[in-house]
Amino acid sequence: MSKVVTIYTGEQNCISTKYPQGRTVSTDCPYTGKGDEFSPGNLVESAIASCMLLSMGTLAMRDDIDISNTQVEVDMIATDTPSIKYTEINVGINMARDYPEKDRVKLERAANYCPIKLSFDKGITINVAFNYPSS
Repeated sequence: MSKVVTIYTGEQNCISTKYPQGRTVSTDCPYTGKGDEFSPGNLVESAIASCMLLSMGTLAMRDDIDISNTQVEVDMIATDTPSIKYTEINVGINMARDYPEKDRVKLERAANYCPIKLSFDKGITINVAFNYPSS
């Protein structure tokens, strides 16, 4: 298993490094930092989207279903008082193709069993909409 080490570099910026690979990602505070990099909230959104896509991808590889070019959009809703806390997550999964019903059921189940999605507190509402192109 890999580990991530994060260092505060100053001016509301952090650099996280994944070991042993040495890959890095930089984050900024969207309110008091430069805002040039992903914010921690953006990384949470990306984690949910990636996890759901990779969960579907595992099933797609096994069952020979092409899900390439499928896109996920995530919007997190937060309160701002007394401090920022996420209360709702809206996920739109834009499927690249129209699939038979049997494949839709499997793909949707796989996405909804993403471990990141399942790890959120029950007090956070997670809405997932699967959008298929018109036939």
